[in-house]
Amino acid sequence: MKITLFVLIVFVFIGCSGQNDRQIKASGTIEATEVIVSAKVGGEVLKILVNEGSQVVKGDTLAIVDKTDLEIQYEQAKANVTAADAQYKLAVLGPREEDIAQAEATLKNAEDDLRRSEELFKEKSISQKQLEDVRTRYILAKQSYDKLKRGLRPEEIEAAKGKLDAAIAQLRSISKKIKDTYIIAPASGVVTQKGIEEGETILPNASVFKISYLDRVFLMIYVSEVELAKIKLNHKANVFIDGMPEKAFPGTVIYTSPIAEFTPKNIQTKDDRTKLVFGVKIEISNPDHVLKAGMPADAVIDVSGIGNE
Repeated sequence: MKITLFVLIVFVFIGCSGQNDRQIKASGTIEATEVIVSAKVGGEVLKILVNEGSQVVKGDTLAIVDKTDLEIQYEQAKANVTAADAQYKLAVLGPREEDIAQAEATLKNAEDDLRRSEELFKEKSISQKQLEDVRTRYILAKQSYDKLKRGLRPEEIEAAKGKLDAAIAQLRSISKKIKDTYIIAPASGVVTQKGIEEGETILPNASVFKISYLDRVFLMIYVSEVELAKIKLNHKANVFIDGMPEKAFPGTVIYTSPIAEFTPKNIQTKDDRTKLVFGVKIEISNPDHVLKAGMPADAVIDVSGIGNE
């Protein structure tokens, strides 16, 4: 009887040991690839086109910000480009003959005015200030005429080109800002967070949406060095969540950490958190989006070698 009991105990022990050798169990939290969408320009939110839970495709418009002020700035910038372009062309082509003739006539009138004013000043018919005003007008007229006659220097032409380039750059910048009033999805996925409301005024770079790619999610678990030695890439796993304890979500080991670390603080008990462990990442297909980021989950990894080839 004692021999039979001993054999039975050994059999049970071996059976249990074999089960442990074939499976590794650990817990973790579901993770998803997430993208934070930020507003590139500030202003009043005119329209929101999605809600939390909406499925979006890269390039979809999520919301629209008021662009009235930017459109006014755009028209002014366009006028500045036109003016700068005219000045640059004038600098390159040089003055027209009629412009030189006009400047010459203005200079002659200024010379005549100066001579008369000097005679009147001698006769004390005008003040010193009046004479100086006439002399200043003459000097300016002569400078303008001389400049037209000689044409612009290379550095002046280059300066005119610089002003034109700056005006064009400003126009392009405002044009881009107008385009950015449409908040666009940078990636495909599910809207899992909406941080704005219609009528709200937002600042540039404000976080307004979070998009999660839920077709494929991940579970990071932590195992001991002994357990890690049994786990290989592409090993199969089943993942379970509290809300659906009977349903197994199939997954695959895609990463094993080569560096030991302390168990993260959100995992298990205080004693467990003082242990050195290795991270293992499991990829899980999630076409129905049942698994969400932040869900606690349990993994059972098959390390038997059967079906893992």
